[in-house]
Amino acid sequence: MPKPPSLPSGHLTASETPVKTVAELGELVRAQRTRQALRQIDVAGLGNTGNRFVVELENGKPTVQLQKVLDLLDLLGLEVVIRPKAQQVL
Repeated sequence: MPKPPSLPSGHLTASETPVKTVAELGELVRAQRTRQALRQIDVAGLGNTGNRFVVELENGKPTVQLQKVLDLLDLLGLEVVIRPKAQQVL
C-alpha cells in the first residue's frame, strides 16, 4: 500500500478547522450533531453523560471535563489532532 503524501508542518486540509476557544469547539460540536440529525438529549444518552454536559459544551463553558469532551467528539465522528500552527504569510 503506498504511503500517503506527507503534508508540510501546519498545513490545513479542507476538512480541518482550527479551534482556539471552547466556544468555537462548542459550535463545531453543535454543527456536527445537527448534521447527524441528533438532539442534545440523544447525544447525551449515546455518550452515557448528562444532557447538561452537552448543553454546556455547545455553549462554550470553559470548565468542561476534557475526557468527556474527547469521548463526545469520538461519538460524533470527530477527533483532536495536535500539530504545529500554520505559518502566516505576510
